[in-house]
Amino acid sequence: MAALALLRSALGWRARPVYSRSFRQPQRSHRLTPSDDELLQKTTVHHLERESPDILFIEGYTNHGFTINGTMVIGPCAILPQAILQWNVGTHKDIIPGSLALFHMLEPKIEIVVLGTGARVEWLDPAVLKCLQQRGIAVEVQNTPNACATFNFLVSERRVTAAGLIPPPAFVSE
Repeated sequence: MAALALLRSALGWRARPVYSRSFRQPQRSHRLTPSDDELLQKTTVHHLERESPDILFIEGYTNHGFTINGTMVIGPCAILPQAILQWNVGTHKDIIPGSLALFHMLEPKIEIVVLGTGARVEWLDPAVLKCLQQRGIAVEVQNTPNACATFNFLVSERRVTAAGLIPPPAFVSE
């Protein structure tokens, strides 16, 4: 037993939980030769969590609303990095600079806003989009199903993303 303890201390081995959140430098059990550059040979491993509690994901949508992290939100909504709000718009025609103001008033600054305009991509007045673009916020206008997927993708990349989503109608007339 004493020999095992001596071997462990000589090798720098320490028992830690597998999912330790310690960020200290690992102890090396070997010495690099002087020709090796230690700075280039360091390795960092990050464990990705399957579901992170601080990220909002859109799990589904209907003509009534959206399911976000297990919570049903009825009607149009604005999804911000740490909050979900009812969005006071009925159709894409109701999206005006005033309805987009909440996206540029936040800290940390939003990088990109994804707008879902319902069952189809609806073109918005360029002056409306310009109010966000002038503040350095990119805007992506898509139909709601694609906007949900785009939002989830951007959030999974840890981008500071927001979304304004209008549920698609039950039946789409061509």
